[in-house]
Amino acid sequence: MPTSTVSAPERLYLFHHSTTTIPLPENRTLDLSSGSYLVQTTDQKNILIDTGLAPDYPKPPNAPPARNESTVLDHLSKLNLKPEDIHTVICTHFDPDHIGYNNHFPQAEFIVQREHFAIARAGHERFAKSRHHWDLPKATWRLLDGDTNLLPGLTLLDTPGHVPGHQSVLIRLPKSGPILLAIDAVLLQSQFTLDRKPWPKDDNPEQSLATTKKLLALAKQENTKLVVFHHDGTQWPTLKLSPDFYE
Repeated sequence: MPTSTVSAPERLYLFHHSTTTIPLPENRTLDLSSGSYLVQTTDQKNILIDTGLAPDYPKPPNAPPARNESTVLDHLSKLNLKPEDIHTVICTHFDPDHIGYNNHFPQAEFIVQREHFAIARAGHERFAKSRHHWDLPKATWRLLDGDTNLLPGLTLLDTPGHVPGHQSVLIRLPKSGPILLAIDAVLLQSQFTLDRKPWPKDDNPEQSLATTKKLLALAKQENTKLVVFHHDGTQWPTLKLSPDFYE
């Protein structure tokens, strides 16, 4: 009698999209990166986490140029994958640099926190300009309420503060063990402390601090060896980047 295959994470690819050097006071600079992620499962499913910044999104005046620019489609192509090979798109939140290519995956199931979906659909100003990229006609949505085990070894974490209903992702891999994708709950490694300061675009600084404490406790509990900080341009060059992968 054939045995059914349990779906679990088998590989994690990190897609690096770009790095921008931002000038700071006192002649300092900050490297900010962006990216997206691909989880491949034991039953041959492809789960995409975020899709990056859309090419039609206007950059602020005098914005520094980005380096090493690429798109989620570029990275998928290098893995011999087409958009239609993606089964699921996890939306961590609807900021424009995270949902810009959602419309390329109309066949996928989209997963987001119910609270986040509700405020965005209600017309929240922060997500209105990029609405045509995430509020897709005939899209299939799965709405979550809080921390959810999507499948064995893949947990979506309710991590508000940056925006209401933001979610981070914990992935448990056979060899690498647990890897935490903090996404924008903690943008930079330097923020991953019990006394972190809020990011200028955080919606709720008190929730951001509470979320950081939650993720610090989780990382300790899970004995997590790697936490990926989504916008940390100093950390990204130290990581295994696609087409390499964690397994």
